[in-house]
Amino acid sequence: MNVDHEVGLLKEEIKRLGSENADGKYTVTFGVLFNDDRCANIFEALVGTLRAAKKRKIVTYEGELLLQGVHDNVGIVLLVDE
Repeated sequence: MNVDHEVGLLKEEIKRLGSENADGKYTVTFGVLFNDDRCANIFEALVGTLRAAKKRKIVTYEGELLLQGVHDNVGIVLLVDE
């Protein structure tokens, strides 16, 4: 899959699993994304897709690298909802 396609799928999954915050932006925790069966089937490298989306300013989250367990409660905010 190409990166743009995977980032598009990531946006859909954040909307599906997340909830709107006070700013009207969708937010989901890394743990929810990582542990979701559908996401596990879609993304071979969820962390890599998240990093690519962050680099493109489509999502934001604290830190550079998210690790399962350690960063399960880190919020991922969808900045671009198109």
